[in-house]
Amino acid sequence: MLWPSPSPSPGRSRSSSNTKGDAALSAHRQDPVRRLAAPDIAARKGGEPIVCLTAYTAPVAAILDEACDLLLVGDSVGMVVHGLPNTVGVTMEMMILHGQAVMRGSRKAMVVVDMPFGSYEGEPSIAYDNAARIMKETGCQAVKVESGPTVPATIDYLVKRGIPVMGHVGLRPQAVLVDGGFKAKGRTEVERERILAEARATADAGAFAVVVEGVAEPLARDITAAIAVPTIGIGASAGCDGQILVTDDMLGLFDWTPKFVRRYADLKGEIAAAAASYAADVRARTFPGEAETYFSKKP
Repeated sequence: MLWPSPSPSPGRSRSSSNTKGDAALSAHRQDPVRRLAAPDIAARKGGEPIVCLTAYTAPVAAILDEACDLLLVGDSVGMVVHGLPNTVGVTMEMMILHGQAVMRGSRKAMVVVDMPFGSYEGEPSIAYDNAARIMKETGCQAVKVESGPTVPATIDYLVKRGIPVMGHVGLRPQAVLVDGGFKAKGRTEVERERILAEARATADAGAFAVVVEGVAEPLARDITAAIAVPTIGIGASAGCDGQILVTDDMLGLFDWTPKFVRRYADLKGEIAAAAASYAADVRARTFPGEAETYFSKKP
């Protein structure tokens, strides 16, 4: 948050020696880059595909910012960064910490922060308190919630109180203990109709976009055609209005990735090779060398 500048001290004008500093602050406030927001993403329905990736740290957010329309601070951070077996153990404090980092690193992309398991499924007023805390403490532009019987009413409650919400239907990672694993959805007619109804209810409740995860292509296309807001696919075919992947999966940091991931790099291999080269140089006493060593100044 940018706080108002302090008033000049008595007898001191803005033309004093601090003018340069004031100009720098003014330039920072008047950043010509406008960050995307919910209306911008909603307006992309049926248009140019929306590019989304996950981000959890400031350096990675800065790298992804130029290429992406939306950065999701996903609760997948629990598994990707913290080594948890699933996303159920992710806390509000974790989401806020990583949300703050991503906001610091990015300038252009819209930043959406996942609401963690247990923070929104109960009373809508409690969900509001948690969502408002996330937005206040991170500065993000929206929150994301996974679908469920009580969630459309909560989305409606949040949106009416000024909190932009992104929905999530299909495979729901926070429901892994109920489902017994991460399994593709919508393969039976009963399940297909349920997910389609959830997508409609999520959009009708006021979500500005809906993530569609792990569903068969025909269902993804049906959902995209049935709702008036953009769909963001992850394992849901090219029939969606946009796509998202877990960045660490896309960069090849893990041996195993889901079927729907396309690897665009092999960072695990590159990091392992770099670490091995470093270790060899240290053991051979060739690092640090003259170029990396400080020397006393000659008199």
